[in-house]
Amino acid sequence: MSVDSDGTEEPGWDVDPEDEQGAAVVAALGRQLKGWREAAGMRVADFGARIQYGEDQVRKVEAGKRIPRPEYLDRADEVLGARGQIASMRADLEQVRYPKKVRDLARLEGRAVEIGVYGIHVIHGLLQTAEHARALFEMRQPAYSKDEVERYVAARMARHSVFGREPAPALNFVQEEVTLRRPIGGTMVWRRQLEHLWEVSQLRNVALQVMPNNRQAHAGMDGSIEVLKFEDGAAVGRSEGAFHGRPVSDPKQLRILELRYGIIRAQALTPPKSRAFIEELLGET
Repeated sequence: MSVDSDGTEEPGWDVDPEDEQGAAVVAALGRQLKGWREAAGMRVADFGARIQYGEDQVRKVEAGKRIPRPEYLDRADEVLGARGQIASMRADLEQVRYPKKVRDLARLEGRAVEIGVYGIHVIHGLLQTAEHARALFEMRQPAYSKDEVERYVAARMARHSVFGREPAPALNFVQEEVTLRRPIGGTMVWRRQLEHLWEVSQLRNVALQVMPNNRQAHAGMDGSIEVLKFEDGAAVGRSEGAFHGRPVSDPKQLRILELRYGIIRAQALTPPKSRAFIEELLGET
């Protein structure tokens, strides 16, 4: 969590001006918060001190220029005696607190009844621990600010709700061996990531496979693949090595991605052998 210059916590993240939906929701929320504060007869400085946030940050939230964290709303509700009315705004906030492209992806994953993923460079986001994800975002160039890193990590972890859905979707993952061997974040972060992969592989609706380095060639050499299928029979897919990397939903194009993914799964280690491989790696760390 980032810290303001006066030692108080920053309340959230800057609003993306290109995210019209998000900007509108945050602006409306800011107006309501300002109305509650003024009705209570509290100055911005006094209110900020009570909820332990800087005056400048409170003004940004009320002006709709800053997305508040959920705990900001909880503290405001308590200090202003709103009896849960401000805290209830968390539901609206959850819809826009993450970047639009992440929200769109999470919405698709939340609808999917089947997800098939092949990861070639890094462990897929749905499989990453928070520590692993943070290490990856901290490596990005141009560098993200600490605030941006935390926002993207929180957004990635929120997508993990797909594992708790009922009925459970079918989740299939194929990871290149190199993604499991690269010690992203250092030895302990790497080990905890491997432990997490082993635990996820035990879930009944998850098939996790490893593509070993000793495969001379396979159908995924062109790049990563992701295919999401929905209850109504529709689907969407994307691959770095097909259709210029753009998402596709045309049945003919999807068949190409599904063909490649099916061959990849056949060429990878079986789920039991993949779990054994992960155990071997854990024994080496």
